Amino acid sequence: MDWTEIKVTVPVDRVDEAGAIVSMTVPYGIYIEDYSQLEEDVQEIAHIDLIDEELLSRDRTKGVVHVYISPEENPAEAVSFIKERLTAEQIPFEIDLAQCKNADWENNWKKYFKPMPVGEKLLIQPIWKDKVDAGGRTVINLEPGLAFGSGSHETTRLCLTSIEKYITKGCKMLDIGCGSGILSIASILLGAGEAVGVDIDPLAVKTARENADRNNIDKNKYTLYNGNLTDKVSGKFHVVAANIVADAIILLSSGVKQFMDNDSVYIVSGIIDSRENDVAEALDKNGFEIIKRNEDNGWLCLECMIKQ
Repeated sequence: MDWTEIKVTVPVDRVDEAGAIVSMTVPYGIYIEDYSQLEEDVQEIAHIDLIDEELLSRDRTKGVVHVYISPEENPAEAVSFIKERLTAEQIPFEIDLAQCKNADWENNWKKYFKPMPVGEKLLIQPIWKDKVDAGGRTVINLEPGLAFGSGSHETTRLCLTSIEKYITKGCKMLDIGCGSGILSIASILLGAGEAVGVDIDPLAVKTARENADRNNIDKNKYTLYNGNLTDKVSGKFHVVAANIVADAIILLSSGVKQFMDNDSVYIVSGIIDSRENDVAEALDKNGFEIIKRNEDNGWLCLECMIKQ
């Protein structure tokens, strides 16, 4: 089967930042087109001054990040991840999938995605697969669609594994950057009395609502907002989870306490290991204590509480 090519076009002065974000989606690398210093680079590398006219005509104000997604991975999840994090970093972007040879890129990955146990209590059940014996685990029926959060990415699995430890019967849970809704839906299925999900992407909110319906979640227990956290959400929550990106977590750390009680837990994931110190410093500065550090394949999930 063909691999899926994703091309992300951004302003050339933001291409390195965009490349760092896109590289989080795959373990095997990316390549970047940047023609802003074409003549200088060609002269330095090849020691010639004759350059193809097609190259010279390229837009020097834009850079393009290319990444290839293997057939067994979900291209839609990679695209959602990239969109969400570029938006959080306020990097203008265009995403092009026109070069994909495989016309059914949204669905071909599904044949590889099997029911998946997560943590001690959960089992993710893709809705297009036959039901399996859950062995006493709580089942999440899931169709991630074009939103992030199928459970296959390390950040989501880490977050779910942490959440299941803290959900108590009747508690309230806040899911920041809810994506497919997997974290908040899991929380209700595990016994939370109420969950709120918020996401800047309207498609994510739509997908989360559809997944809630698939799991027979009472609409009175699950509220979804499209927009920014502080503009939409109010109240206090026992468990607050943010499976997003390091810089967004850093920004959130100064204001998220308004949604927490002194004994609430704040679970943050989506942190690449090279950004751990930055996130830890921001959390400490804003009055949080990291009580547990979890890691999987270079990704981190931190469990935090307000310093007493």
